[in-house]
Amino acid sequence: MHNYVRSGLSFDVTDEGPTDGRVVIALHGFPEDRSCWSTVIPQLTAQGYRVLAPDQRGYSPAARPRGRRAYVLSELAADVMALADVAGADRFDVVGHDWGAAVAWELAGRHPDRVRTMTALSVPHPAAMRAAALRGGQLARSWYMLFFQLPRIPEMAFRFSGSRRIARTLEADGLDADSAARYAARLLRPADSTAALNWYRAIPLASRHPLPPVHVPVLYVYGDRDTYLTRAAAEGTARHVTGSYRFEVLQGMSHWLPTGAALRVAELVGQHLADHRA
Repeated sequence: MHNYVRSGLSFDVTDEGPTDGRVVIALHGFPEDRSCWSTVIPQLTAQGYRVLAPDQRGYSPAARPRGRRAYVLSELAADVMALADVAGADRFDVVGHDWGAAVAWELAGRHPDRVRTMTALSVPHPAAMRAAALRGGQLARSWYMLFFQLPRIPEMAFRFSGSRRIARTLEADGLDADSAARYAARLLRPADSTAALNWYRAIPLASRHPLPPVHVPVLYVYGDRDTYLTRAAAEGTARHVTGSYRFEVLQGMSHWLPTGAALRVAELVGQHLADHRA
């Protein structure tokens, strides 16, 4: 499978591993793409898993609807379930980083009949995120989310900064140089940057029904040098998981876990999947 279609949108997807293997769906974040999983995927396929890694809505060129309403979490989660349907997976395991983790929380919380296990890299349960924003200093680290709400100005700021400065900023936060350069170049292209920013601009349109506690088995991996997410938000996540829960803190690791800690992430995900086969 090289792509799949939902509601007229065509998504590019990496599909590796045995076609009859247990399906694991890997979801990238901002401003990443499916290539962030390039080191993780071979570790999982070697264990017999079939890994599907899509370029998500707004990142696949043919899946870029206009307007922020098209980027609410319910639509992003529906894209993933459509991918699972095309792959013939009644149930699947989901691994997400950054915004991909937010989609994974949405899937696990609202569609536990489809999700066997979930792994969140970096981003905590949304209720823990809100609590930390009010009491734990998370709001100060999330200032850019407020800035991204503005129309057109963030796109202009990206172009004014230039790819070299954006790349240096990402590198300073712990991202490798090759990925930083590639993501910075994307943010200078108006259609690409607007589509990616629409994920943030859809936040005020979130469902009025809070995400319930998650009952499926959860692995949550957090880097203790993450400059975007506080330890308070990470530790608060346990209060919103009622099923099996494992919290791993990677010492000296930044926010960019799929690339910066790829082999350790693959090892932890492999263990998590093996521990929950049923």
